[in-house]
Amino acid sequence: MVGLFGGSFDPIHHGHLIVGRAVAETLGLEELRFMPAGEQPFKQGRHVASASERATMVELAVAGEAGLAVERCEVDRPGPSYTVDTLRTLRSREPGQDFTLVVGADATRELDQWREAAALPALARIVAVARPGAPRPASALVERVVEVPAVDLSATQIRRRVAEGRSIRYLVPDAVAEFIAIHGLYRDGDG
Repeated sequence: MVGLFGGSFDPIHHGHLIVGRAVAETLGLEELRFMPAGEQPFKQGRHVASASERATMVELAVAGEAGLAVERCEVDRPGPSYTVDTLRTLRSREPGQDFTLVVGADATRELDQWREAAALPALARIVAVARPGAPRPASALVERVVEVPAVDLSATQIRRRVAEGRSIRYLVPDAVAEFIAIHGLYRDGDG
């Protein structure tokens, strides 16, 4: 079974990686693919780094990590990234493969508003992640909730630190920090 963990990843950070690894181990996934959104419908116009830059940072973050990979189909497809379209594309591309869609607690609250939400469970098993002590994500579409380590880290915090000229070491993989510095991402304080 292949897990799909989507998000903006603007930028990807160690919290994402910790959650991804915990879900993969808990569910016994063959592979967990981080799936950067080209343009999330609920965040249109609010991504700071380009889709290509965000995908590259994810590739740098998972390079050499057994069982972790990057799925670029949303980045490579023009227009908004609708999960239902992505799942149909993947099922067509990989017939017979079972997919598990991993959604965060925040995304779970909006899940019923996603395009063709009722069609999602027929295309992939939906698993939500929850931090210990936080309210459990609730949606009739979610088959299972997996508890993951509580990591108080967000992409917004990282972008803010970069804009303020502060270190992001230990918050993101070193290769991601280097990419951000080389490309001058997040320096202007957007996001």
